[in-house]
Amino acid sequence: MQVLVIGNGGREHALLLALKKSKKVEKLYCMKGNAGTAQIAENVDVNYMNIGAVKKFAAEHPEIDYYVVAPDDPLAIGLVDELEAMGKRCFGPRKNAAIIEASKAFSKALMKKYNIPTAEAEIFDDYDKALEYVRRKGAPIVLKADGLALGKGVLVCEDLKRAEEGLKEIMLDKSFGAAGNVIVIEECLKGLKYTPGEEVSVLAFTDGKTIVPMITSCDHKRANDRDKGLNTGGMGTFSPCPFWTKELEKEVLETIMIPTMNAMNAEGRTFKGCLYFGLMRTDKGMKVVEYNSRFGDPETQVVLPMLKTDLMEIFEAITDERLSDINVEWEDGACVCVVLASGGYPLSYAKGKEITIGEVENVQIIHAGTAVKDGKLITNGGRVLGVVAKGKTVDDARRKAYKAVDNISWENMFYRKDIGIKYREG
Repeated sequence: MQVLVIGNGGREHALLLALKKSKKVEKLYCMKGNAGTAQIAENVDVNYMNIGAVKKFAAEHPEIDYYVVAPDDPLAIGLVDELEAMGKRCFGPRKNAAIIEASKAFSKALMKKYNIPTAEAEIFDDYDKALEYVRRKGAPIVLKADGLALGKGVLVCEDLKRAEEGLKEIMLDKSFGAAGNVIVIEECLKGLKYTPGEEVSVLAFTDGKTIVPMITSCDHKRANDRDKGLNTGGMGTFSPCPFWTKELEKEVLETIMIPTMNAMNAEGRTFKGCLYFGLMRTDKGMKVVEYNSRFGDPETQVVLPMLKTDLMEIFEAITDERLSDINVEWEDGACVCVVLASGGYPLSYAKGKEITIGEVENVQIIHAGTAVKDGKLITNGGRVLGVVAKGKTVDDARRKAYKAVDNISWENMFYRKDIGIKYREG
């Protein structure tokens, strides 16, 4: 088969590396890709947010058998629908199902209607009414821009002053653009044992009939050590989650995952693809913090390296609605990803810095914001590289990852030093 992956970040590089191992895949493409994807796939210089341009490319390349639409934005505008209408086979939800991530107001209303456990919340499109509600509820409180905001549209406000400022930033100053026209205001969930709580990401394969959770992972969203600084798209991940048990997985399957799949079916929005559950463990059980309609980034970077089953076989089974026929198997052990970022991220940052990679062993270098100019590897984004290591334990994997990080550099590179120890017991 010839397979094209749409996207240009670390998640897409990780997907391509997993697909490269498939016995069914002969050639890979990536639209638009980066310097890393170019090493294993043919990069295609087409803007994937221009549906007409993607359709033109697809029509001119009938030899491509399968399309993997990885990022949230093209899913939200219906790229899968358009490709399927041309007779192309795809992995990823259609537009009417991708709304589960594209609109936080939709997903919150869905959970309320179908009694899926989540934080209490109200939805507003009027700034004055939202401000009145925030003042009545007090802090801590969570503000979420309704639309897509590159994983940064959530503000956790510890005091009322910050909540009032955040509301103005989102609804009046439009810090997240049109994504903030509607806002979800919700209670700040408290974790069972930690402060402010412990979260776990559980990605799941689903064809709308069957849902199969992948191994768990934990994300580090804040820019700086000890969960300080601004929210980012993710500064690193590790797998597995230390507090996850078979009992918790059973609880989540029965109270969250299967009910979500069934709810989307009931709404006429059957979800086929990777459904991401951002969860928190609380004194009232597991609750949904957020849904994503695709593989997470950088969760994918620690989940897929542990997959033993052929990823292309899983993708085709989902397309054909026969996921129940596939036995999805995982390696034992742990995996850690340390994200290396440009100084200034997640705000403004420089591009074009030359990257030096010395001797690195026992790791996989995942490219995100990279390019090649004049034969040199340069930075081309906020999150630049992910250093991924596997080990018997999270500590073992951490040691390997950080040893490799010591041999990678560019001007103003920064990274967190505490990836993998966020949820340690005690």
